[in-house]
Amino acid sequence: MLLIKSLQGERIERFPLWLMRQAGRYMPQYRALREQERDFLAFCKNVELAVRASLLPVELLGVDAVIIFSDILVPLEPAGIGVEFSEGEGPRLQWDGKVESLKRINFSQVEFVGEIIRGVKTQVKDIPVIGFCGAPFTLMAYAIEGGSSKDFKKTKLFMWQRREECRRFVSLLVDNLLEYLKGQIRAGADVVQIFDSWAMHMPYEDFEEYAQTYLKALFQELKSFSGVPLIYFFRGSGSFLKALEGLPVDALSVDWTVDMVGAMRESSKAFQGNLDPAVLYCHEDTIVKKTHELLRCIPRKTKYVFNLGHGLMPDMDLEKVRLLVRTVKEFRLS
Repeated sequence: MLLIKSLQGERIERFPLWLMRQAGRYMPQYRALREQERDFLAFCKNVELAVRASLLPVELLGVDAVIIFSDILVPLEPAGIGVEFSEGEGPRLQWDGKVESLKRINFSQVEFVGEIIRGVKTQVKDIPVIGFCGAPFTLMAYAIEGGSSKDFKKTKLFMWQRREECRRFVSLLVDNLLEYLKGQIRAGADVVQIFDSWAMHMPYEDFEEYAQTYLKALFQELKSFSGVPLIYFFRGSGSFLKALEGLPVDALSVDWTVDMVGAMRESSKAFQGNLDPAVLYCHEDTIVKKTHELLRCIPRKTKYVFNLGHGLMPDMDLEKVRLLVRTVKEFRLS
């Protein structure tokens, strides 16, 4: 498996690639599947449809990994947080604000995720299947804000003014995510990615404490449980890399604001990223040019996985995404 070999530093002829949100509304084939369920969460729980959605990027793009089709909010529901998706409006979450009302989860409550992994594994033999979850801070922020937010003011006030409750909340999330990810690994996930999409809203000192306490506990327990590679995706300052360097995660996935190439020279970890997805709105020649500019800068050691700095958007052009994939796959390492 090319992606595993690259993460482990083995010799490769080209960089592996997959794309965040690689199965999505920019694909007509995905939209046809989505129309068969009443809402997005029901779509995620429909094993047959989720398996078919997961496989679309392999069939249509030729990517080097399958990330299972699901959502980071899935494990919040059995913990006692209401989750619903309104078409075109994003997720809405309901929580009474009391940490004591939250529950420990069991993977049996989200067994459909394991079934999706097993279903995908029966269809692909030579590329890895990626399981995933949201990171503790990002999930907590979703619960406190009731959805997305421009300034995450409620989350910051909770962190700073209800500090002990915040710690209990994040600790519970770590326990629940360990249960959730261990279940995915038992089901056959070859790689696990943890998404921290809202980490950028933390001041550095809060992120440092969070990384060294909660992320460290999460990663260490996963490493002792299984040898599958762990990828941590965060959006935020490159200075966060300092807080993450000693943690037992195999790869750091970064957005386009981070000097990834500079970080690669300083770190022993693998890196993933970090092309700005907005490049895909450009003309074809610009897409090729910007992709080549990034790939030429990557040190010729391996331990790199091509990806975008964030996910594909619904209004992107499928043919331009195909061009991006071809461009990366045709770039040979000398």
